[in-house]
Amino acid sequence: MRIGVMRGGGGGGGGASGGERTDKLIKGSRMKLWIIRAAISVLLWTCIVQLTTLGETWGPSVLKGCPSCFSRQDSSVSAIEDKVPSVPARVIPPKRVYKNNGYLMVSCNGGLNQMRAAICDMVTIARYLNVTLIVPELDKTSFWADPSEFQDIFDVNHFITSLRDEVRILKELPPRLKRRVEMGIVYSMPPISWSDMSYYHNQILPLIRKYKVVHLNRTDARLANNGQSLDVQKLRCRVNFNALRFTPQIEELGKRVVKLLRQNGPFIVLHLRYEMDMLAFSGCTQGCNDEEVDELTRMRYAYPWWKEKIINSELKRKDGLCPLTPEETTLILTALDIDNSYQIYIAAGEIYCGKRRLADLAAAYPKLVRKETLLEPSDLGFFQNHSSQMAALDYLVSLESDIFIPTYDGNMAKVVQGHRRYLGFKQTILLDRRILVDLIDQYNNGSLSWDEFSDAVKKSHENRKGQPTKRSVFPDRPKEEDYFYANPEECLQQQYGQLSSS
Repeated sequence: MRIGVMRGGGGGGGGASGGERTDKLIKGSRMKLWIIRAAISVLLWTCIVQLTTLGETWGPSVLKGCPSCFSRQDSSVSAIEDKVPSVPARVIPPKRVYKNNGYLMVSCNGGLNQMRAAICDMVTIARYLNVTLIVPELDKTSFWADPSEFQDIFDVNHFITSLRDEVRILKELPPRLKRRVEMGIVYSMPPISWSDMSYYHNQILPLIRKYKVVHLNRTDARLANNGQSLDVQKLRCRVNFNALRFTPQIEELGKRVVKLLRQNGPFIVLHLRYEMDMLAFSGCTQGCNDEEVDELTRMRYAYPWWKEKIINSELKRKDGLCPLTPEETTLILTALDIDNSYQIYIAAGEIYCGKRRLADLAAAYPKLVRKETLLEPSDLGFFQNHSSQMAALDYLVSLESDIFIPTYDGNMAKVVQGHRRYLGFKQTILLDRRILVDLIDQYNNGSLSWDEFSDAVKKSHENRKGQPTKRSVFPDRPKEEDYFYANPEECLQQQYGQLSSS
């Protein structure tokens, strides 16, 4: 029995062995089948991903050449397609290949347009030093205390990809270098103002090679206006006029404002620099009462980095160094025969003592508007307490206006002026404040009749309307030259021989 059982068990074991072999064959076949299916699935998914990626560039042209792929026409789809405008495929330039000498971090200072020009300079410097640029940091400590990051104002992905054939730009440093910077181990310095590219090659590049990362702060006006190669100047323009695109949200709201204005006829953008901080900083108090003068003076002393404290307002005004007041601006617009049926869009922050000081302008030009009067509060809610984003909105409207008139030659006035030149020398009336305040005083004291005053204003501004002109050059006094971004002469579609002398 035991043997029988053992044999039986053995016989059973022999049967199980055959069954096991069969099972193994079946399982092996199933495993092979599963592996084949998995491989096919991976291959198919890889193909789909590749086709999807390529479809962004090739898809539209390929499908147009293959109508049989969509033989069944859906009327609802056709209706939608009729309403949606066709968008050309985005062409991404190829990457520029170069030996990376290190990484450049930059912190821009000032308001929107001061930072905008600095970004253009820093991109150009990074390109010609063959370094990798980290997306610039924007000023959050200025008077306006705007917490906006670069990507809150500019389309950061467009900025990076549109310049990839010139310079490598990253959103942040590689992890190892980022940790060093977070620990405070970074070489930081302000570059010398109005330097040419040789300064950056001879002084900054060796530092980048030594430390791997260099941080440049206070980057405004760090590249010279003149004496640069044509390639350098053209890259500055490319960054300014192509790569620095505002976010879709800002762009769309800007288009809405322009559309609302266009519905009511021609419009002028008046960049009326008469905000409280501007007056306190400049010390210009024309038309202010004693209480207002005291308030502005206290504000000037409250900011220690505003170095000039004791200011003779009258003398500064005579020298043409003060923004025109709203009352003075009204006289000038009228003297220039600006039609009072035109809309006047005020591109500025809150006007100091606005209701009282704007009374003359509102009486002479009843179609006085601002973004706050054209849009609902909910439209601007996102932009509140973000002065640079509000300035970006005014910038877009300024570019589209029939006439742009700044009352002070600050950074916005300069950069918008240059952009309007680039767009075809759109009319920009550049007010000569030194001449104008003298004419205004003569008119107010009765030395000039209205007709004499008006004729003098017109004559003095015949050649100050944004026409083609040579950029001034003072090698020893770069601050007194025409600012590159106000007149990017090298980038304009004009031969030097056609440019009039300034």
